Amino acid sequence: MPKLDHIWYTRTPLAWLLLPLSALYCAVVVARRLAYRIGLKKTHRLTVPVIVVGNLTVGGTGKTPLVIWLTRFLQAQGYRPGLVARGYGGQATHWPQAVTAESDPTLVGDEPVLLARVTGCPMVVAPDRVAAARALLADNACDVLISDDGLQHYALGRDIEIAVVDGERRFGNGHCLPAGPLREPARRLEEVDLIVANGAAGAGEFSMQVKTGEAVNLVSGERRPLEQFRRQPVHAIAGIGHPARFFAALHAAGLNVETHAFPDHHAYRPEDLAFGDGTLLMTEKDAIKCRGFAQANFWAVGTDVEVDAALGVQIRKLLRPT
Repeated sequence: MPKLDHIWYTRTPLAWLLLPLSALYCAVVVARRLAYRIGLKKTHRLTVPVIVVGNLTVGGTGKTPLVIWLTRFLQAQGYRPGLVARGYGGQATHWPQAVTAESDPTLVGDEPVLLARVTGCPMVVAPDRVAAARALLADNACDVLISDDGLQHYALGRDIEIAVVDGERRFGNGHCLPAGPLREPARRLEEVDLIVANGAAGAGEFSMQVKTGEAVNLVSGERRPLEQFRRQPVHAIAGIGHPARFFAALHAAGLNVETHAFPDHHAYRPEDLAFGDGTLLMTEKDAIKCRGFAQANFWAVGTDVEVDAALGVQIRKLLRPT
């Protein structure tokens, strides 16, 4: 049986077999959204503005780099942002959970620890986004909240919705789960405030370019440009939504890479990475889970994000309407 990614992003008739399930899924999604609109389900408003950053498709679109950019942008504007998320993959026995740079990713999830480490912002995670937001505001003097991957979590009221789109793969075959990659019908984009495309932007979208940065050694903290790994064999791992994008960036940097793709949010064990003594490159998200057993040949590849300046202009306008 082909992997779902193959079904979702190629024109294979296998997707037709799943269309009845997709129709049922879409009906449930639309009914749920309607329930919030007419008040059958309650939307909770907070005392500070809420910016939701999410996507319509399953898998990596570049949402995390945009959240990092957004926190830094808001800080530069004088705001004190806080972050909330579900804590996907976290195995904590009680919620909400405050997240710091030193939190255990097995308890709170890998992406929250990465965000806390990179941004320095206060962060709280919980399956109940409203509970997470209230816990964060109770303990921190934040004046704006960013909800990471919260587009479909309508219980949390929002002032700005930002949808991130994969500029290369877009919406695949255009079908909802399970026949396609969509969590909601594509027409949902007509309702969001801002659309950011990771890569080539379409009409009415803001472009974002995510490029590889320096590599940082997980043991020593040494920093090296990727070019220094060109004349040696390199293993690369990626347990993210779209591993091919990371591997392609390494190849584009001129590296001779043997790639190893893992499922998104994979819980690494030392034996998973027993490739020998050569250099091992990984994403920053992977590094969060590998630091506890890191070896001297483990390197995390950072990212540099370039965002259309017009996006910041629009965010300022939405936060401070005249």
